[in-house]
Amino acid sequence: MSYFEELAFQYIDGEWRSGTGSWDIVDFNPYNGEKLASITVAGVAEIDQAYRAAERAQAAWGATNPYTRRLVFERALRIIDDRETELAAAITAECGGTALKAAFELHLVREFLREALHLALRAEGRILPSPDDTKENRLYRVPVGVVGVISPFNFPFLLSVKSVAPAIALGNTVVLKPHQNTPICGGGLVAKVFEEAGVPAGVLNVVVTDIAEIGDALIEHPVPKVISFTGSDKVGRHVATVAAGHFKRTILELGGNSALIVLDDADLDYAVDAAVFSRFIHQGQVCMAANRVLVDRSVEQEFTEKFVAKVRSLRVGDPGDPATHIGPLINAGQAEAIGALVEQAVADGATALVRGGAEGTLVSPSVLTGLKADAPILGQEIFGPVALIIPFDGEEEAIRLANATPYGLSGAVHTGDIERGVRVAKRIDSGMIHVNDGTVHDEPIVPFGGEKASGVGRLNGDSMVDAFTTTKWISIQHGRTKFPF
Repeated sequence: MSYFEELAFQYIDGEWRSGTGSWDIVDFNPYNGEKLASITVAGVAEIDQAYRAAERAQAAWGATNPYTRRLVFERALRIIDDRETELAAAITAECGGTALKAAFELHLVREFLREALHLALRAEGRILPSPDDTKENRLYRVPVGVVGVISPFNFPFLLSVKSVAPAIALGNTVVLKPHQNTPICGGGLVAKVFEEAGVPAGVLNVVVTDIAEIGDALIEHPVPKVISFTGSDKVGRHVATVAAGHFKRTILELGGNSALIVLDDADLDYAVDAAVFSRFIHQGQVCMAANRVLVDRSVEQEFTEKFVAKVRSLRVGDPGDPATHIGPLINAGQAEAIGALVEQAVADGATALVRGGAEGTLVSPSVLTGLKADAPILGQEIFGPVALIIPFDGEEEAIRLANATPYGLSGAVHTGDIERGVRVAKRIDSGMIHVNDGTVHDEPIVPFGGEKASGVGRLNGDSMVDAFTTTKWISIQHGRTKFPF
């Protein structure tokens, strides 16, 4: 039995069960259209059952010694090591991820599980002075309780684990809803790994469903105190609005429109390598991808020639073939949307240096230049293999163009002068930016998140403690307070 057949269920209170919703989510391989699984969606009743199970389990789990909680992550790491081949195959089959992408995702999952080992011990309290000589102020870091996690389709295993693992490490319990296009990698596999690693029933619950079935029940439910959402800014705005109305904290990791800036003194060959990877990794379906490549006009021609040559060398095809660079987009609708976006940009005056075609969900790369300053494509996230090359004259214009977007997630600056790169990087309105590197990076101890429409809050490292715990003040009067009446 494959992972897809074995895990095509809801996972609630330690049991694998069918949903009671009114329709099935059919899980397809985006490359060849093969049916992988059919899952009856969870209804509102299962959402309530999952949250109530998490609520019942939380007190005991939160009181578990953090050294004991750490053992779960040690075992989870061993499970992933033992089943790396099967897990990579699942990522390729369900996500259309190439061998490089699958290996990259599994590497980061391991890194975040290793960080969770340490995170379990990092909810440190403090003792603060008081103006009353006989009084003691203790600040405790305590779990928020129950966390709702909503994960996306592009790196589903990683981006589910990235919130689930720290939340559990810090004594919370979780209800996870994976994206409907990746219910197994984003949900079932996560539940399976943690179940085998020894997480008690109710600590992690997975519900496979859709807003068409449950509306806002996942967000509005009274049990969860924090909602961690990764996805588009459009949906993120809705999540934030609904959550705020119910006094819930949100961690929102949203879209991006990152710029990779090539200054006049950059190593062009290296900058080309960084830009091509940053734009086309996982078919461009990455929030940190370099949508816009900004190039100083003095080196534009040389850079562009080298960039185009490298893009033309990329191999498009079967993600199961280790030689493939670009596999399928997640579904036919996304492929059609990317094709329409390129057509509109060309109709509006852009020049296609490379014009990629489409065969089903396989979309070949496009490289556009000569865009008008008000071209709509410049201001939006492009979740596909389309690169925009934009010339500029000097640092000031580069900074202005990089900031001319409602997003602010990632970015990069390439230069022969490190401190020059840092000066430019400081002026880019983004949560993360990298000097002489790509735009796609994630490290488990470094705060990850964006500005503007790219999100609210940070994940990773100590930011996880802020995200998934709350501060409790307990004062102790060792003497006697004199009350005025």
